[in-house]
Amino acid sequence: MNETTDLLIIGAGPAGMAAALAAASSGARIVMLDDNPLPGGQIWRDGPQVQLPAGARRLREQLQACANVRCHSGTRVIACAAEQTLLVEDAEHSWQITYKRLILCTGARELLLPFPGWTLPGVTGAGGLQALVKGGLPVRGERLVVAGSGPLLLASAATAKQHGAQVVRIAEQASRRAVAGFAMQLPRWPGKLWQSLRLFDRHYRTDTHVLEALGNGRLEGVRLRQHGQILELACDRLACGFGLIPNTQLGQALGCGLDNQAIAVDAWQATTRRDHYAAGECTGFGGSELALVEGAIAGHAAVDDNAAAQKLWPRRARWQGFAQALHHAFALDARLKTLAHADTLVCRCEDVPYGQLIGQENWREAKLASRCGMGACQGRVCGAALEHLLGWTPPAPRPPFSPARIETLLNLEQTPPT
Repeated sequence: MNETTDLLIIGAGPAGMAAALAAASSGARIVMLDDNPLPGGQIWRDGPQVQLPAGARRLREQLQACANVRCHSGTRVIACAAEQTLLVEDAEHSWQITYKRLILCTGARELLLPFPGWTLPGVTGAGGLQALVKGGLPVRGERLVVAGSGPLLLASAATAKQHGAQVVRIAEQASRRAVAGFAMQLPRWPGKLWQSLRLFDRHYRTDTHVLEALGNGRLEGVRLRQHGQILELACDRLACGFGLIPNTQLGQALGCGLDNQAIAVDAWQATTRRDHYAAGECTGFGGSELALVEGAIAGHAAVDDNAAAQKLWPRRARWQGFAQALHHAFALDARLKTLAHADTLVCRCEDVPYGQLIGQENWREAKLASRCGMGACQGRVCGAALEHLLGWTPPAPRPPFSPARIETLLNLEQTPPT
């Protein structure tokens, strides 16, 4: 069941939803893909223990009312089948979609840095824990430590606390001065100021980072460095996240250039490839407000409504200011590059310790010597970690971009000639 559309949007988070709604009034045929069951992305992820914000519910309702917008949920891009044609797969079928223009709204993922004990059961990413709790993971009565950097720590702790977890410590690696400086700027964005006050927890500590997860077969505690002093805390769960990194793999595969590890875009959210746009966190992390306005600009521009797109530039500039303040305040301390020991696993899929990677010059050498990055996640976790630790450039994406069924890959043989 091959498909043709005027505009294809990859990702149904805030940016993708805003892009579809902005473009819909043109009457163009629009197809939106997302690997989640419902639109909303990670920030508005649905689940049995979720009460979505009113704004997210309203966007969903508006999308459902657009007769020219078709949403494919639970769907992933597997490969580039031909010029402006993608091979996609859902739980039951695979097919090819040919498009005239495309908007990438592929979001971001957590940066996970290896440290001793991070593979123990009970240790997750900060955003990962939030998603698990929303999906129904019971945490009532469990002692929780959240560590890493950025506002996601507070959001993750708040979600777990709402479902009965006992927050023992929120360990922010940024200095007190940096966090205070960021807080003093928040009145420029009153909504963010209110959000920070609502999420703040008395167990929050700055200049504090994880050293080691402790336990025998399962997490039992965590060792932290807090204000230069080492302390140990008993806990049942440890959630660590060191910020977000853009998902650029599909953009790179399509030939879109990068800028500072994100998809490069111009004032119209256009990428370096003609008729290809990008918006949201794949172009750099800045929060849902920035993603929404970037998505709207991309949607208008993709249907040649440049006047409507340009009217949104001041709003985008305002939220870009917030993003810049965020990045400056929560820049990662160099000490985090020293957490891993020689026997600390870096590539969890292939059980490759840090000691086997020291001395290798690049990804290719590391793969030849150790199979690092060749497991199920295809370097999505260890690749970002090693880019931060050793400065390696992650390998270029190769199809299939996600695990796929054999019959899906056979669909590539049906690709029409270009």
